[in-house]
Amino acid sequence: MQPFTLLIKPSGSDCNLDCTYCFYKCRPLEIGHGRQRMTTEVLERLVKDYMGLRFQLSGFAWQGGEPTVMGLDFFKRAVELQTRYGVAGQEVGNSIQTNAVLLDSAEWCRFLQESKFLVGVSIDGPRDLHDHYRLDLGGHGTWDRVMAAIGRMKDSGVEYNTLTLINRLTADHADEIFDFLLDLGVRYLQFIPCVEVDPETGQIAEFSVTPKQYGDFLCRVFDRWMAFGPNKLSIRDFDSILSHCISGRHSICTFDRQCSQYIVVEHQGDVFPCDFFVEPKWRLGNILDTPIEELAACARKKAFARMKTNLANKCIVCRHLAICRGGCMKDRAPFDSDNYGRESSFCESYRRFFDHAMPRFLQVAAQIRAGVLVRPAHLA
Repeated sequence: MQPFTLLIKPSGSDCNLDCTYCFYKCRPLEIGHGRQRMTTEVLERLVKDYMGLRFQLSGFAWQGGEPTVMGLDFFKRAVELQTRYGVAGQEVGNSIQTNAVLLDSAEWCRFLQESKFLVGVSIDGPRDLHDHYRLDLGGHGTWDRVMAAIGRMKDSGVEYNTLTLINRLTADHADEIFDFLLDLGVRYLQFIPCVEVDPETGQIAEFSVTPKQYGDFLCRVFDRWMAFGPNKLSIRDFDSILSHCISGRHSICTFDRQCSQYIVVEHQGDVFPCDFFVEPKWRLGNILDTPIEELAACARKKAFARMKTNLANKCIVCRHLAICRGGCMKDRAPFDSDNYGRESSFCESYRRFFDHAMPRFLQVAAQIRAGVLVRPAHLA
């Protein structure tokens, strides 16, 4: 079967922080709240069945909520099970997306380094930008603790990158954020736009980035990326566009034709086709009842994947359709939760960005194909 990656949420939506813009706050109650923990039974079944598929690369992406609330022993157990159920030559990749607040010991960092985890750290820039929304349960900023964790990971040789949420505040500080992240020594960046609906008013939440802001942010970061050197720095969305320019294939689902690159496993073993659609109507089943390969290939999963092709007329006639494919379905959902056939809330953003950047993307792609520009293996 076609290989797929697991996105695992061992603590569900549970988190040790209380970020103002957390998308779980804008989700239905069916998702659940409070303490949620994956049992040993679910963990072992998950690892055993997935490793048994014998993919050349078995990818485990641990997310949340906040996955580190599971404690270090949980992840040690996961690695032990991967070794037990794997075979010679079967490569395993572990990544974890974290707010990093609980990475407060040398033991954590030693484990992450020795087990070759790639750590994605959620950080929104310098202190004033980060601490505006990223608060702990007591309402206090978290920047100092995140920076301390980054320092420990650097000292321990842990491989890490960053994820920055672009909201109404941070969107106006592209240069400041770009410089801050480069000064951290990070060479792989992720920027995720934030748009949510306030469940009380039914209107776009006040912290959401506007389409114009996000378009301006992308254009400015692109200009900085080009000036810095596309062969020296990897930016997730830009890498995918370059991949498409070179091979015709995207590396992320945002701009892909269909949504089918991974499956989500919740703490109790329930499986969903996407992290943004953990909803009863999209529940595929449970790994304790149904083999994971059947869930990954089931009719409901395929139906969800096809939903992305339900494009607005504006998309069908757009000159950027081949590169954009309507964007992420999540960004259509606030306005059309039945068939996701409306244009993305970031349509204006992407049109502006692609108009601004595509000629230079094509130039960079041509240089890579000709061997004039060589990207290091970790950026390729």
